[in-house]
Amino acid sequence: MSSPPLGRTSHEGSANASDSDSEDEPTLPLNQFYPYIRCALCCGFLIDATTITECLHTFCKSCIVKHFFYSNKCPTCSIVVHQTQPLYNIRPDRQLQDIVYKMVPFLEELEREQMCSFYKERGLDVPKPVIVSPPCPAVIKRQKKDNVPQSVFTVPPELDVSLLLEFVGAEEGICNYKPLERRYVRVSGEATVRHVELFIRRKMELSPSCQVDVVCGDHLLDHYQSLKEVQNFVGKDALQDGLLVLHFGLVLPSQS
Repeated sequence: MSSPPLGRTSHEGSANASDSDSEDEPTLPLNQFYPYIRCALCCGFLIDATTITECLHTFCKSCIVKHFFYSNKCPTCSIVVHQTQPLYNIRPDRQLQDIVYKMVPFLEELEREQMCSFYKERGLDVPKPVIVSPPCPAVIKRQKKDNVPQSVFTVPPELDVSLLLEFVGAEEGICNYKPLERRYVRVSGEATVRHVELFIRRKMELSPSCQVDVVCGDHLLDHYQSLKEVQNFVGKDALQDGLLVLHFGLVLPSQS
């Protein structure tokens, strides 16, 4: 069965328009939009669309959460989403989900019915739809210090190394790279120098022909070394206010 055409729009005052006018309106089959509105894991339309912040690939929330139980890489591009906790780097994409619901008739209604049936069969209360509260007034009375809620955000214990990435320059002939805007990074001590290099490459949009040399103190680091090993090997000389300082430069590969 062919997919219903999309793209037909209604306008005010179009009741008296001729049939030939409507034929001039563009129509597109729904299957042309499948790469953008379907989940690559379950091949169904996106439900609770959730996007990986590192590569911006989107999946159903339940699908990507199950995938991260056994892998920390993106199913589409295989980039390492997070060394130990990939769920930290996913965000709901409500705009895309709204688009999917508008493009696929009855999908939202069907999903709601299935969710209600799921909870009722198990004797659970059906969650109420999330209602976005109106913006607060610009002027708010100052609360007493004791009543101000503390931030609930805590740094995960797995992220036990704080980095300061210092750019020392690029070799002559290397150009067209972006400045590194994020110099302070908190990562797992199990991450390697290779992970740091990949982070730098991605953020600075470096070409494959450009080589990244990472130095700590007076030591040129190897890709396989973990950051914990580097910190223990170099010692206090590698730290600055509790941060592991890594200097990096861009060089051209040596000609063999």
